[in-house]
Amino acid sequence: MRRSAARKVSAVLVTAAMVSVGAAAPPSARQPDRTPEKTPVAAGYGGAVASVDADASAAGIEVLRRGGNAVDAAVATAAALGVTEPYSAGIGGGGYFVYYDAKSRTVHTIDGRETAPASADSSLFLENGRPIPFAEAMTSGRGVGTPGTVATWETARTAWGSRSLGQLLKPAERLAKDGFTVDATFRSQTESNQARFADFPDTAKLFLPGGELPVVGSVFKNPDLARTYGELSRKGAGALYRGGLARDIVRTVRTPPVDPAAQRTVRSGDLTERDLATYRTKRQAPTKVSYRGLDVYGMAPSSSGGTSVGEALNILERTDLSRATQAQYLHRFIEASRIAFADRGRWVGDPAFEDVPVKGLLSQRFADARGCLIKDDAVLKSPLAPGDPNDPTPCATGGTAAPTTYEGENTTHLTAADKWGNVVAYTLTIESTGGSAITVPGRGFLLNNELTDFSFAPANPAVHDPNLPGPGKRPRSSISPTIVLDRHDRPVLAVGSPGGATIITTVLQTLTGRLDRGLPLVDAIAAPRASQRNTAATELEPGLWNSPLRGELEALGHSFTQNPEIGAATGVQRLPDGRWLAAAEKVRRGGGSAMVVHPAGGTQ
Repeated sequence: MRRSAARKVSAVLVTAAMVSVGAAAPPSARQPDRTPEKTPVAAGYGGAVASVDADASAAGIEVLRRGGNAVDAAVATAAALGVTEPYSAGIGGGGYFVYYDAKSRTVHTIDGRETAPASADSSLFLENGRPIPFAEAMTSGRGVGTPGTVATWETARTAWGSRSLGQLLKPAERLAKDGFTVDATFRSQTESNQARFADFPDTAKLFLPGGELPVVGSVFKNPDLARTYGELSRKGAGALYRGGLARDIVRTVRTPPVDPAAQRTVRSGDLTERDLATYRTKRQAPTKVSYRGLDVYGMAPSSSGGTSVGEALNILERTDLSRATQAQYLHRFIEASRIAFADRGRWVGDPAFEDVPVKGLLSQRFADARGCLIKDDAVLKSPLAPGDPNDPTPCATGGTAAPTTYEGENTTHLTAADKWGNVVAYTLTIESTGGSAITVPGRGFLLNNELTDFSFAPANPAVHDPNLPGPGKRPRSSISPTIVLDRHDRPVLAVGSPGGATIITTVLQTLTGRLDRGLPLVDAIAAPRASQRNTAATELEPGLWNSPLRGELEALGHSFTQNPEIGAATGVQRLPDGRWLAAAEKVRRGGGSAMVVHPAGGTQ
């Protein structure tokens, strides 16, 4: 979720009296100017954290300063984001975690994606044979998947961390209890959800106290979430999956607590206590491709991020992007993205249910067979038909195309590194901005609507859709946390972004901006973005929409629509002198927060 550049950090340092949101805050209750503005780039020693939010980054840095490692810092940062970014992430959602272990020089991943109830089938979002309206699925119990975030924290912590869950939740628990400063963007995000939130009494009580929007400059507290974090600290991660908290989640999904006066149709879900009790994360091998002499690691399915970013990089490997003009670079980037999305739509889904040809999708042979479709003086037409990674035919143009299905665009990403050289890239989400809009009564967190990432019906009945709902199935994601290693298996950089299906193109453009175009990481993140997802028109941010480059690309045959903001990336980079560089957005979502334990020297 967004944050304004005027946001001040660490409300826990406030000594003035706190006030509740919903009424104008007197000067004594406003956040004093005790801490610096968020900064998008920092360099130094001892470790680094980058996220969209300064309080969250500070929570991770606090853990590093106390001797924790990158995994510990990532969990602490994520928990704090659940407080300050409640419309983007939290314990009611899920995500994907990529970890580089410096001691073994290996990359590991955790699939903490939400799962459908055991009762779900391909008709989950159908009524009378037709898809229900997306808006009705979005705000319902029907769209809620079994949350995976807390299980992800526990899996990562027990495998590679060095601190107890209680220690890692302490900064976030304190932040929820004492509060954080409301900025214009938090208010704006609340306002955009006001009608949805107002229909659920517990959500309205938390985010619209007294029926009013939060006041910019006031302090927002969430004592219910503080108590929930305290319970998880005492009882362990299993408390979310068994016992009273699990029962509260199930009750909320099966009987959404709707205001009797609401006019909204709110469908119930079929989540059970057994669904929660049997939920498991998946530790699995990452995807891997070689690019410009470096190894690029990402998330394997159920996410399509690793395969799609990897396939596009393989396609681009045959072009010297460092010597291309800006228009030539963007043309190649757009076309490689188009092809990768055509192929992911046909082949990528939950591998527990679908035969996903990961090896074929990531092979250079398949990339070459698809990449030869790209011409310097023409544009491919979308929807483009998929290729066959099991039997690549060079430049094949046959086959039946299917359009890209819709995917929500709100999520959050963090990156962390420590003094030992360990690195984490972690993207977590509750799907739509505000998730399902349903707060678990007395618990202080919103439930996800992640199951709406399934295809409600096949995009084209003539083409197999690997992303239809199923019992216990994970919906396909575009989340793309990525770690790049050099030929000696040492970290070069890590990056990721929110943004639904635009995550793939954001990560791809950031990687090529840094590795091919030579941009400093913070500038590669800040560069104006394009996003092509096998659709007729490519989305452009204003920086490209208003550029002469747009005309050059239109002359080739490209068509465009404007998107005011695409993604919100963060990253870390290992500098040649051994320092860590943390980088975040300069402007998007109010700017991000990059921090290091011991700042030192310049940032280039």
